[in-house]
Amino acid sequence: MFSIFKRKKSGKGVESTQVRPVEQSGVDPLEQRLERTRSSLGSLFGLIGSAERIDDDLIEEIETTLLTADVGVAATTRIVERLRDGVRQGVISEPSQVLPAVQAELYDLIEPCEDFLAVDPDKKPFVILMVGVNGVGKTTTIGKLARRYLDEGKNVMLAAGDTFRAAAVEQLQAWGERNDVPVVAQASGADTAAVIYDALHSAKSRGVDVLIADTAGRLHTQANLMAELSKIIRVMKKIDPEAPHETMLVVDAGTGQNALSQARQFNEAAQLTGITVTKLDGTARGGVLFAIAEEMKIPIRFIGVGETAADLRPFDAGTFVHAILPVE
Repeated sequence: MFSIFKRKKSGKGVESTQVRPVEQSGVDPLEQRLERTRSSLGSLFGLIGSAERIDDDLIEEIETTLLTADVGVAATTRIVERLRDGVRQGVISEPSQVLPAVQAELYDLIEPCEDFLAVDPDKKPFVILMVGVNGVGKTTTIGKLARRYLDEGKNVMLAAGDTFRAAAVEQLQAWGERNDVPVVAQASGADTAAVIYDALHSAKSRGVDVLIADTAGRLHTQANLMAELSKIIRVMKKIDPEAPHETMLVVDAGTGQNALSQARQFNEAAQLTGITVTKLDGTARGGVLFAIAEEMKIPIRFIGVGETAADLRPFDAGTFVHAILPVE
């Protein structure tokens, strides 16, 4: 158990609340994996701790720190405006009250995006369509997701839809062989929609619980490839009108605000239902989750904080905020 500060329901001030972190047996505490992002926000402690009063200079320094941590303009503006409101109303009157207020605003901003992905057993197969640009760890994330569902006792099938990158097909096939998971694939350069169509048809006939479909690492500036993504979804609906049941974007936290730009573009093409943010352990730009939450309002399903399957962790807002800005 640990405590974080939350806004009071009245909106007047903050209160300390006990939070039980998501159980992650055998893995490091999240704060160890998010050390770089925590360091990027760490200057707030010295900045606020040395302040004798709350003035415009202090608020502007807080604003700069949040922007530097890639919290984003919109999210930072929201936080700073609420801090100013609190000061004007006398709710925040001492420097010691500022950090709890910042933590409470961060939690209030991102908590609505805490929404774990639950596989509906009545939808067989439950189809997860994975999208994202090259290099974000999409294919690796598919393997980790599949491992999670296998450990839950589910039957899993993979569709190697990234036909533009031969290594992606080989990577999924090798993973499937090691874990005894069927992988539907065709030759390099094959039509992605056809691969996924075949996979969905096969998964349905075999009673598979979860089908995870890979797609090419599309650059979000290439309109023709985005149109192809729309085609994939249309083809899937010929077999199952409700498919895909989850369209999950994978973004690399290290790309900062580019991750938000990708989310905008992919959401236009495919109506995203979830986002997974990878490589958070290797970047100081983890604040981008707040930028995504403020603008997109799309569930953050998982965060990637390491190499193993256990390091793809369900997103928990309280644990995340406490890990990057621990205020006791």
